Amino acid sequence: MSDGDADAPDGPENPPARRVSDWSAERLAGLADEHDTPLYVQDLDRVGENCERLRDAFPDADVRYAVKAHTGRAVLETVREAGLDAECASAGEVDRALAAGFGGDRLHYTTVNPPARDLDYVVGVAEAEPDLTVTVGAVDTLDRLAERGYDGRVCVRVNPGVGAGHHEKVRTGGAAKFGIPSDRAAEATRDAAERFDVVGIHAHAGSGIDSDQLDSHRELVARMGELARELAEPEDADGSPIDLEYVDVGGGFGVPYEEDAPALDLPAVAAATREAVAPLPAGVDLAIEPGRYVVADAGVLLTRVNTVKPTPDERVVGVDAGMTDLLRPAMYDAYHPIRNLGGGRESDGSDAPAPADRSATPVTVAGPICETGDTLCTDRSLADPARGDLLAVGIAGAYGYEMANQYNSRPRPAEVALDDGTVAVVRRRETLGDLTTVERDANRTDRTEAGR
Repeated sequence: MSDGDADAPDGPENPPARRVSDWSAERLAGLADEHDTPLYVQDLDRVGENCERLRDAFPDADVRYAVKAHTGRAVLETVREAGLDAECASAGEVDRALAAGFGGDRLHYTTVNPPARDLDYVVGVAEAEPDLTVTVGAVDTLDRLAERGYDGRVCVRVNPGVGAGHHEKVRTGGAAKFGIPSDRAAEATRDAAERFDVVGIHAHAGSGIDSDQLDSHRELVARMGELARELAEPEDADGSPIDLEYVDVGGGFGVPYEEDAPALDLPAVAAATREAVAPLPAGVDLAIEPGRYVVADAGVLLTRVNTVKPTPDERVVGVDAGMTDLLRPAMYDAYHPIRNLGGGRESDGSDAPAPADRSATPVTVAGPICETGDTLCTDRSLADPARGDLLAVGIAGAYGYEMANQYNSRPRPAEVALDDGTVAVVRRRETLGDLTTVERDANRTDRTEAGR
């Protein structure tokens, strides 16, 4: 899929970061013409390459894909075939992972204030898949599992008091919502071992950790290593050590969203992680849970320009994708690179020049949602857009389609997957009819009859 410059900074055939400029403009334009816009494009070959890079950097670790980054069946099957396990944050994600072929021995369910129906479902799955592991971040959740008769594999999530990530809303390591406070973690883990098969301890700093935040990551990892060593020693003369299988230090490895941002030095991160957690007790392995790193640069969102509106303060470029299709800019003020692929027409109906022949113009790219915050960028220099131009929004493979929604009663977009030269529609475009399929018209009739 790449038509990028072979002498670009990323250089190698399988670079550590894939830029929006590396995608074939001709190929993307063909996909948009065939499948319409907005359209997500996910390159499964790139997903496999990213999995391979992680396994090479962490050869002795258990690498688990954080499913919430992208739950599509094609992606999950690619990850499974690449040898990664699945870390799931809900019953729905567990169900998707099972459907994609993951066995219980490769499934890890991480609870966060789990609804009763989620616990009921997962406990039921564990009866058929006893090697499934449940990661628990509250003593109350341990009690709820015991009430359901569960006594299987448990991992205790710790709140290490250290958070990191691209936005305050995703810095989990220091937020009270996540994990048992570190000063009570050892006691809670020993108590849990009296009721469950405690196999691990877990912590996660946050999402989108970049090179400038590695000190926080190392601090978290070091604290988890200390806890593992503490648990390996009996609490007193009458106590027993906790025989852990692993220490899970989470994921959150960042990717370079801005065009000139350097790629994460993954080998260096891996070396720092191993150094910080060492020495682990004999028989205890390291585990990591990358999500964004696996899929972010494997995806783009294609959107078409439908309105160009000069105003006294800014040039507003209206497109057919908005915060319902890609929520991250509105929710996190997130930056996504945008490339003008051209193909539009001038106001007189003539073909617009190729993007390379247009001047760079500061624009606001705005979607069709009735919200001021529905913008993909503001004051961004793009090859001067014309109506009908195709824009490629890069690094959209993680938390893109996953956060898509039907606000303003807008159907969700289609998604295609590229796999070794083939193209498949893996999620069809929703229709207006899909918006009301879960509504029950009979309720209105019942209320009307009751009111007579």
